[in-house]
Amino acid sequence: MNRKNISKKILHWYDNNKRFLPWRKKVSKKQKEYFTLVSEFMLQQTQVKTVIPYFINFTDKIPNLISLAKVNDNLLMKCWEGLGYYSRARNLKKTAINILKCYKGKLPNTIDELKSLPGIGDYTSRAIMAIAFNKKIIPLDGNVERILKRVFYLRKENEITKEYLNIKKNFFGTSNRSSDYAQAIMEIGALVCKPISPLCLQCPISKNCISFRKKDFEIKTKNKFNKIKYFEAKIYEENNKFLLIKNDKFNFLKNMPIFPMKEVKEKKYKFSNNKKINIKLSNMDMKIILNKVDKLPNLTNKILLEKNKTKSKILPSFTKKIFSSIHKIQ
Repeated sequence: MNRKNISKKILHWYDNNKRFLPWRKKVSKKQKEYFTLVSEFMLQQTQVKTVIPYFINFTDKIPNLISLAKVNDNLLMKCWEGLGYYSRARNLKKTAINILKCYKGKLPNTIDELKSLPGIGDYTSRAIMAIAFNKKIIPLDGNVERILKRVFYLRKENEITKEYLNIKKNFFGTSNRSSDYAQAIMEIGALVCKPISPLCLQCPISKNCISFRKKDFEIKTKNKFNKIKYFEAKIYEENNKFLLIKNDKFNFLKNMPIFPMKEVKEKKYKFSNNKKINIKLSNMDMKIILNKVDKLPNLTNKILLEKNKTKSKILPSFTKKIFSSIHKIQ
């Protein structure tokens, strides 16, 4: 297999079919590093189409690393509001502060240094290395995994591990256009080698794909079960104001306003006649009883918020969903 031909085919397809994404704009090297840093934080567990408007607004309000390190927390959270996983925003600011303090304002260009920064793990560090610094690295995201599973027709449990897939990605070879090449492979996964109904006739490497030859495109995935947890949220209203508290229960919503809640047993949830809602997270399905209470709970960090002012406040979508259900229990 000639890997040079593979990279040429993929890059030719990319040059003619890539999406316009705001973080791919032609900008200075320093600005490209900043755009890559922000976009990769936003793209953690969030789809591209969701990130685009947030990225545009964020980089308009917070245009560079210095402004990010100095940004007021309220503005930071306002720019992130609705994107979820708010710890990413806090870690992004901490990373900017660390870069200014420890790296003279320059984004570090080694995997180990990048991974030492808050919120940057193995995948994000490799994505930054490839995209911002043109290093010959192909980050292993879900799109790249899917291509490899189909190209090699991987069906066994021991064939779909990260370790095995990292070996198989040698199939792609390398390119001097490493930044474009890494993005091109991910782009094929997103636009062509889709999870359902892949567009094989548009794929530049279909001739190298065993799944295409077999006409079998099913993707083998590891068994993944989200935990189901049951909660009771207390809904207290006084003079058209609702009781919220600063969260210390869930790490992903640290210090964000939420309704007071506690975990309960499945039996209590099932036999409750109160209004119930479901909230799906990446690692947990939350089933919540909405329990209206008449007495103000004895809590610290209390906030009383008028329902008609929720749009002007920085609230997690988690809290907004409960607010939207409150009228059904009035």
